[in-house]
Amino acid sequence: MAEVTAALGYREWPSRLDGAVVWTRTVTGHDLGLPVLPDGCMDLLWSGGKLSVAGPDTGAYRPTVPVGTSFAGIRFFPGSAPALLGVPAHELRDRRVELADLWPSATVRQLTEQLDAADDRIAALEALVLRRAAETEPPDPILRRIAVALDSGWSVAATAEAAGLGARRLHRRSLAAFGYGPKTLARVLRLQRALAAARSGVPLADTAARTGYADQAHLAREVRELAGMPLRELLTR
Repeated sequence: MAEVTAALGYREWPSRLDGAVVWTRTVTGHDLGLPVLPDGCMDLLWSGGKLSVAGPDTGAYRPTVPVGTSFAGIRFFPGSAPALLGVPAHELRDRRVELADLWPSATVRQLTEQLDAADDRIAALEALVLRRAAETEPPDPILRRIAVALDSGWSVAATAEAAGLGARRLHRRSLAAFGYGPKTLARVLRLQRALAAARSGVPLADTAARTGYADQAHLAREVRELAGMPLRELLTR
């Protein structure tokens, strides 16, 4: 993935950790109040001298922070964060929590001091995650296959069969790994595919057909439900 530089003070680029990207953001007056859309991912964040974790969202999250607030973060692809953080994803669903609530406070205090002293905080944050990954068991590869299958438009039943899991077991594994069941993850990933297509200039009717919606009206309903605003307004903003 090439480095992405977007408007509104946001940049992201590939992490040295497999299954993650590194990003920075400075809140501007233009993007103040814009929603953070569900994407199936979890993030480790550094802002205001604190480390925190953003869990997987089921709907739009609207941060309330002042203009000029800066963030540095590592975004973990679906299913890859729980093993590293040591907490099931469903316990963090639709939540933002301080890392000290998940890890020993003395450990987090030491990490915070290291980040405070670092000249390059994003590099220090990435080094923190790489050290942690070396100390923990990697996520089960089947989780990546499940996420890829659902992101490719496979049905939940076909995904379960290909993974060698029954429907109930797939649901349990999905709750722990992704924060919600496979049906919800599929909806979230489909939303992201649709928005990417629409933003690239694909007409909305074609976007709906290409990304698995019954029609454009179905796409519009899903966007309103998951993003909290009409599709055209979201694309414009």
